[in-house]
Amino acid sequence: MRSAVLLVLATLFWAGNFVVGAAALDELDPVSLTWIRWLLAALPLLLIAQVVERPSWRQVARHWPKLLLLGALGLAGYPLTLYSALEFTSPLSASLINSANPALIVIIAAVFLRERVTPLTVVGILLGLGGVLLVISKGDPLALLAHGLNPGDAIMLLAITIWSIYTLLGRRLTAVPPITSTAVQALIVAVVGAPFALAHGVAWPVSGGGWLEVLFIVLFPSVGSYLLWNTATRRVSAAAASIYINLMVVFTALTGLLFGHPVSSVQLIGGVIVIGAVVLLALAGRRAAARAAVTAEDTIAPTPPTSPRDASVEP
Repeated sequence: MRSAVLLVLATLFWAGNFVVGAAALDELDPVSLTWIRWLLAALPLLLIAQVVERPSWRQVARHWPKLLLLGALGLAGYPLTLYSALEFTSPLSASLINSANPALIVIIAAVFLRERVTPLTVVGILLGLGGVLLVISKGDPLALLAHGLNPGDAIMLLAITIWSIYTLLGRRLTAVPPITSTAVQALIVAVVGAPFALAHGVAWPVSGGGWLEVLFIVLFPSVGSYLLWNTATRRVSAAAASIYINLMVVFTALTGLLFGHPVSSVQLIGGVIVIGAVVLLALAGRRAAARAAVTAEDTIAPTPPTSPRDASVEP
């Protein structure tokens, strides 16, 4: 029960990034918001990483090229494109497109990493793409062909492509604990991104409300969600936790209503389709993992221990 509460809160905070991020853009531009976010979040994340994970910083430093690449993609590229998209599209539409991430990750993994795709996975991918098409075409795919994509929706498609690549590359960095990895990436974005942000011209909040929006993004989506999510996933499987991501669209819609963003019938239908697609993909992933576990058990022949030392290694 405690893990479920933590996962729900993490998802709620991430959903807030869409709605509050859109509001913060009234005073800040995407470059400034992205850089200020990680500038202020880096130190809290580093402190939490030290307390929770107690990493070997010398070992972490050996992986700085990978962390630099991941930071450039996931902590700089993704939020920069997300906030740019929110200048042209609604938070809910951006969140709905974002929900297609699992389908896009499967497609990229199948094409470039040759990962196996099952029939159930194909159905999930097609459903997910259909739901996104419904949202970005506002229920009229033929009009989409005639008039093209809304700029915000097009940028959001770029954002989820960046995040999908970030996710697949991040799977290979298992030597660095997850909170530590996020903290170091945040520090890299804050330091390496400083010259670019300053050359661009940093727009700081000019009102109390603007500062509250920035502090919300720093404390909740940037720090709180990562801490809650990683704490919960120590107790539940990643596959079980991933189901909670579906709540992000629901929370974005609800919080969006508080900020005056209405929900259209097309967004509602598209959201149901996309959520159904993600559930199918999660189910396909579980089945694939179960088959792999059975195959591994069948191919490993048990051998009797030849010495007391051997007997103590494996049960």
